[in-house]
Amino acid sequence: MFKNGFPLFRVVLALLSPFISLKSFAQDAVSLAQVYKDYFLIGAAVTPQSLKTDEAGLILSQFNSLTAENAMKMGPIHPKENEYQWAGGDSIAAFAQRHGLKMRGHTLCWHNQVAPWMFKTETGDTVTKEILMQRLKDHITTVVSRYKDQVYAWDVVNEVISDSPGEFYRPSIWYRICGEEFITKAFEWAHAADPDALLFYNDYNETHPVKREKIFQLVKTLKEAGVPIHGVGLQGHWSIYEPTAEVLEQTLDRFSQLGLQVQVTELDISVYAKGQGRREPWPKDSLSVFTPQMESLQIERYKICFDLFRKYRHTLNSVTFWNISDRRSWLDNFPVRGRKDYPLLFDKDLKPKKAFWPVADFQKQGG
Repeated sequence: MFKNGFPLFRVVLALLSPFISLKSFAQDAVSLAQVYKDYFLIGAAVTPQSLKTDEAGLILSQFNSLTAENAMKMGPIHPKENEYQWAGGDSIAAFAQRHGLKMRGHTLCWHNQVAPWMFKTETGDTVTKEILMQRLKDHITTVVSRYKDQVYAWDVVNEVISDSPGEFYRPSIWYRICGEEFITKAFEWAHAADPDALLFYNDYNETHPVKREKIFQLVKTLKEAGVPIHGVGLQGHWSIYEPTAEVLEQTLDRFSQLGLQVQVTELDISVYAKGQGRREPWPKDSLSVFTPQMESLQIERYKICFDLFRKYRHTLNSVTFWNISDRRSWLDNFPVRGRKDYPLLFDKDLKPKKAFWPVADFQKQGG
């Protein structure tokens, strides 16, 4: 033993791994990955940079699945027609393999974060359907083939359902040029490139009744048509005010009826009411304060979510948090410029927040 009773084996282990800090060992008496090993995978969205900081120690102690937050999206990985930027995705995949972690691929086809060249000819005109479909096929085949045997599941198509009640498909540039055929083909091409990979359709606002039903009908139609789709990804970008237990249970029950896998792919619980679109701060906005009321509501919401996740473990087999800790979240500055959010279970110092304990210690609490 060292001074203050710090165990020698922790010092040795920390020295053996450049990724694991003494701080990580000292603070993480409970591991989400270990607690949920008989329920579902516990994942986190990461960046190549986060794997080089003390957050890596938190990842290894708490999570058993990784998703590349941005490094495998079409724009970052394929910025030019004949150029692929593999470094970011490769580094995350290598970290996952080195430490025995599962890895989800995100995402093969999305209307955001796509380089402009994808939709243009050399003269700047809009490409034909035939050209765009070929480009999509080439992209999917190249990316999925590279990460074959490393990525066990892909978000193949992301967010093609419209948020407008009277509209089914989002009128994205993919849809305007190709119609709905690109959705089916994307799954077929991904399956051809890696027949063993699990293929998911992924979307947000999945708890809203109208959009929930549209997502359900899309996936059901694909399944009945024999398209190689294995599951639906519910993003889980929620808030301390929603969804209620009733609405979330209705959502999980509805998607379980598909007979496919269900995964929560991008979980965070914002401490602010949900807003649509970027905006400047309003006078009532708090730009940096995590209040006791926010904390209390977040504890309650996380408990509701994980109580139901465990109930539906026969269908739900993975829960991925979108980012690692409150140190950095995609919700910082979005949708309100300059506003800090606190949506995760670990604070800026990588310590468990109060919301962590109902999630991690449910067995002690009779959950």
